[in-house]
Amino acid sequence: MGKTILFGEPMALLIADTVGPLEDVEHFSRSLSGAEVNVSIGLSRLGHKVTYMTRLGDDPFGRYIEKKLKEDNIGTEFVTYDNIYRTGIQLKNRVTDGSDPYAPYYRKGSAASHITTEQIDMIDFKDIEHVHVTGIPPALSKESREATYHLMERARENNVFITFDPNLRPALWEDEDTMIKVINDLASKANLILPGIEECKILAGTENFYEICDFYQKKGIKTIVIKNGADGAFVYDNNESYTVKGFKVEEVVDTVGAGDGFAVGVISGRLEGLSLREMVRRGNAIGAIQVTNISDNAGLPNHKELELFMQTH
Repeated sequence: MGKTILFGEPMALLIADTVGPLEDVEHFSRSLSGAEVNVSIGLSRLGHKVTYMTRLGDDPFGRYIEKKLKEDNIGTEFVTYDNIYRTGIQLKNRVTDGSDPYAPYYRKGSAASHITTEQIDMIDFKDIEHVHVTGIPPALSKESREATYHLMERARENNVFITFDPNLRPALWEDEDTMIKVINDLASKANLILPGIEECKILAGTENFYEICDFYQKKGIKTIVIKNGADGAFVYDNNESYTVKGFKVEEVVDTVGAGDGFAVGVISGRLEGLSLREMVRRGNAIGAIQVTNISDNAGLPNHKELELFMQTH
């Protein structure tokens, strides 16, 4: 079984220990955040070989992140350190009503935003079975945008399967038009894309499933999986379309990371040879598990936990 490689920016996450405005919180618990690192952790817990590429600041948070990656059996051979630029930091307040928590980040000019195409050239794609890319690295800087394009182009040259999650972060982009253009261009280089329905309103200008799929089909994308929250996901593949229902949970604790959990389910399912329908069903399950946890990734399941959840929900 080959490796899956992910590329992005992990941040030190400080989660409020008590409810209330962040400025009033006295104590925080430290963790990790970042879409790609969440997917890395989820895949590793399901027994898959994962390597993570990033650039960290030569600082305590950077060393903490590398240590945590290793504890989760994630390869760090492509992690480099920067003695000028620092590791990004994110705060998150604690919510009790299932609403989206306030989670400001401090990442402008971070070490990860200085990843270059030269780092991508370090990869031997003979060992890589799957590449997962999100729309976050190309938003960080022109350097990391070029690196994102280079990674996808190198993967295509080596016939490596690519999944792409738009993961829109409008605040990181110079303007919305550039964001839409770049994200859709990158999507066209993937084998399978995983946009959310709200993202499709921006990227494709519609929330009609069939119009969205037609929009992306014309860009050469064969497999489109549209995340639709608690209602599950809409799938289009080889002129066949269907909905895969979501899983119900008793309480939504924190919605952050649900889309990353969904990606874990789809990618791990593909690596294990599941049908597309079962890949998406697994994605729905892990996304549902994730919203019952306060951490962005602590609740991501192993195989036994995943099977139990799918049997009992």
